[in-house]
Amino acid sequence: MLAFRSAIFNALFYLNLIVQMILWAPLFFLMPRKSAWFVPKIWSRSALWLYEAVGRTGSDISGQENLPDGPFILAPKHQSFWDTIAFFPYLRDPLYILKRELTWIPFFGWYILKMRLIPVNRGNRAKALRQVVRDARREMAKDRQLIIYPEGTRRPPGAEPAYKYGIVELYAQLDMPVVPVAHQAGLYWPRRKFLRYPGTIKARFLPPIPAGLERDEFMRRLVAETEAGCDAILVETAGMPGHPPLPPTAVKRLAELNAQSD
Repeated sequence: MLAFRSAIFNALFYLNLIVQMILWAPLFFLMPRKSAWFVPKIWSRSALWLYEAVGRTGSDISGQENLPDGPFILAPKHQSFWDTIAFFPYLRDPLYILKRELTWIPFFGWYILKMRLIPVNRGNRAKALRQVVRDARREMAKDRQLIIYPEGTRRPPGAEPAYKYGIVELYAQLDMPVVPVAHQAGLYWPRRKFLRYPGTIKARFLPPIPAGLERDEFMRRLVAETEAGCDAILVETAGMPGHPPLPPTAVKRLAELNAQSD
C-alpha cells in the first residue's frame, strides 16, 4: 500500500506542476514579477495538499514569528525535495540561487527567468560566488528574501554536518540577518527514493542570527543552532509510534544523543 500511494502521489505531483504551469501561464507572464509570485505559491500549497491527501503526510511549520521584516537570508537544512517547496510561501518575495542549467528547461526555465532568481554556473566556484554576492545584493535591495541551503546538497537525516563556506561569505558581504530552519523531512520524503512515508513533517524557523558577527562566530552559531533544532525534531519523531524507518545516519545520531544525556 505504501508503494502504491507513493507512486500515485509522485505521478500527481508532477502532473500538478505541468498543469499549473500551463494553466497560469497567460496570467503569470503578463503580471508584474512580484505580483506573479502568487502562482508558484499556489502550486507549492497544492503540492503539499496532495502530499497530505494522497501520501498521508502533513506539514507542521512553526516559528513564523522569527521571520524578520525586510530582507534577510533563510538557511534551511537540506534533506529532501520537500524543503525546496515548503518554505517560500511564507516569504513575501523570495530569491533562490540555482543551477544555470535549470533555466534551459522549456517552460519551467521561463518561469525561473520571470521571477529574477539567481542562476549560477558552478564550474568556477570563486567566480560563481562573486556573481551570487553581486546579484543577491542588487535583488535584496528591493526588499527580497534570499533562500540558500548551507550544506549545498541534500544530506540524509542525522548525517554529520557539512556546511559550505558560501553561506559565510554571503552573510558577511550582504550584512543581513540569517534565519536557520530545522526539520527532518528526509525521514518522510527521502532523497533518491520514490517512497513517501506517512506522518507529519515538523519544521521550525529558528530565531534569526543577527548581522555583523565575525565569520567564525556566525558559522559556529549557524551550525550549532540548526543542528540542535534538527536533533530535537529527530528525537521527537523517533519517539512517536509508527515513525518512518530511520536511516543508519539517524540511528547513529540518536545513539550519540542518548550517550550525551546519560
